[in-house]
Amino acid sequence: MFFRGALYLSLAACIWGGMYVVSKYALDFVPPLTLLFLRFLIASLVLGWLSWRQQGPLLPRQDRGLLFQIGGIGYFLSISAQFVGTKLSSAHMGAVITTLSPLFLSLFAILLLKEAMSFRQKVAMGLACAGVLVVMGLPAESGAGESQWLGNLALLLAAVFWGYYSVLARKASSRYTSLQITTWGIWVATLLTLPCTLLERGLWSSEVLLTWPVLLSVLYLGVISTAVAAFCWNKGLSLMSAHQVGLFFFLQPLVGSFLGWLLLGEALTLSFFVGSGLIIAGVYLVMAGESSNKAQDQPAAQPSVQFWSTRARN
Repeated sequence: MFFRGALYLSLAACIWGGMYVVSKYALDFVPPLTLLFLRFLIASLVLGWLSWRQQGPLLPRQDRGLLFQIGGIGYFLSISAQFVGTKLSSAHMGAVITTLSPLFLSLFAILLLKEAMSFRQKVAMGLACAGVLVVMGLPAESGAGESQWLGNLALLLAAVFWGYYSVLARKASSRYTSLQITTWGIWVATLLTLPCTLLERGLWSSEVLLTWPVLLSVLYLGVISTAVAAFCWNKGLSLMSAHQVGLFFFLQPLVGSFLGWLLLGEALTLSFFVGSGLIIAGVYLVMAGESSNKAQDQPAAQPSVQFWSTRARN
């Protein structure tokens, strides 16, 4: 179960890391809030179709407040705040501040889910945080203007919202499937984002969607970066503790930096490799600890019985 969760979370983080390369191109033609709405709209159609194929309930009968918070806070507020913050501040600060999400995730897990954080997890979290700071570097400018200060505040709120959403999604996973949580959350976010597109009506022409590069970029953002990645993240949340989940979020800037070098020609410095090593060490520390715990807990006399009983529970 642990390694299945690690696979889902790694896939989601890698997709989100590569998303910035596609978004950078699409944002040259489509305004941010409109692009966000198109992402959610495409993802809601894909997820709704999958839910219909699985013959699951299309609307929740209970816990509607919880599921509304998942869509409103997790998808709409968090991603909108990230867009606004990046515009007012800088991509550099956006990458640094939004990677604080795992810290808020662990904090909310302690407060709301009463999950304890082990010493190994604390060390791993510290290594990963240090790795992100090394990869991204510290901001050179100290005298930030009011606009940048507001942008940094919006980015910080985005990190808080995402950490809170992740804990809510894990809580909802005890009653609903990952597909249901993702579908309902995206539907709520789509409805909330629709009015925001009116603010950008005169800033772009819908004819750009008829060009293949822009159309494929928007489809990728909606299907892969939103529907698939959000499902994988929620699936991983249902299989692992919140403290373990947060560590995989740190893979996002690692993948984003690598793809920026590979596809956009951005330079990679020594700090990238040093920071990457710290991030990977933090993730490995938790995974190695989980493997040793399973080895200690598994009875030596009947390994095959233990294996099949574990498969049955999963």
